[in-house]
Amino acid sequence: MKLNRKNDLSLRLLEIFEALMRCQTTTGAAEDLGISQPAVSNGIISLEKQLGFALFERTGRKLRPTEDARLFLGEVEPLFSILRNIETEARDLRAAKSGRLRLSTTPPLGHGALPAVLSPFLQDRPNATVQYSVRRLETVMQNVQMGVADIGFVLGLKTHMELDIIPLAERNMVCVLPVGHPLAELDAISPKDLHDHTLIGLESQIGTTIHNAFEDSGVPFHAKVIVRYCHTACILASSGIGASVVDPYSALFASSLNIITRPFVPETKIVASAAVRRGSSLPRIAVDFIELVKRELSK
Repeated sequence: MKLNRKNDLSLRLLEIFEALMRCQTTTGAAEDLGISQPAVSNGIISLEKQLGFALFERTGRKLRPTEDARLFLGEVEPLFSILRNIETEARDLRAAKSGRLRLSTTPPLGHGALPAVLSPFLQDRPNATVQYSVRRLETVMQNVQMGVADIGFVLGLKTHMELDIIPLAERNMVCVLPVGHPLAELDAISPKDLHDHTLIGLESQIGTTIHNAFEDSGVPFHAKVIVRYCHTACILASSGIGASVVDPYSALFASSLNIITRPFVPETKIVASAAVRRGSSLPRIAVDFIELVKRELSK
């Protein structure tokens, strides 16, 4: 259906009317809008012609609003309230201070590093909302692929067939030990040091990285206990079960547990990355969050 725009009310004329009703004088309305006094007077005349009824009674130089003007103002005011909200929203979007951010992350980053970024991020963006999901790697990748998440945060992933992978930081793996463990006296721990001790292994992609590090050192990797997550390995280590090699983010998050952390040698790197849909255009709020996470992880 084609709308007839011929007699549409001018938003500018409505703005002049609202300002005049609010300021009560043409001088005040002109100053408020940054226009001349004659422009206010002419605008009101044009609006009255368009409406077909008088808005003001003219007594000398004074303008007194009619009852129709007061009723009409009741219809106009909600419009300007909506426009002010739109203006605020647009300003927040320009400054990446508003919008919805959907995050999916694996536990190592989701339980420690990301919350440290998210807290000040939201304090600076009171109008932003975040959907935060901590899942296993495969689910995080699936969430991003399906558009359920704007960004996925993962460890140990450098490439993906269907997603763009953005490297954020690279850190060395660490060894976690129960308090009182014989190897705690060492400054750094190698696969050879761990060979005769009970090991807690990982079945994830990080676990494959650790296996490779042992093989490169000529030491077979034999785990007594196999777990899915690094944080679980830290909990078991704190219970005295054995030692484990984990990512540094999980070790930091578990630092309040009854464990000791030592560097793992030779240096075994683990990369933290952001995953996004290939060719997608991210909202500015998402771009800003990735940059803040990169800055935090690089410290």
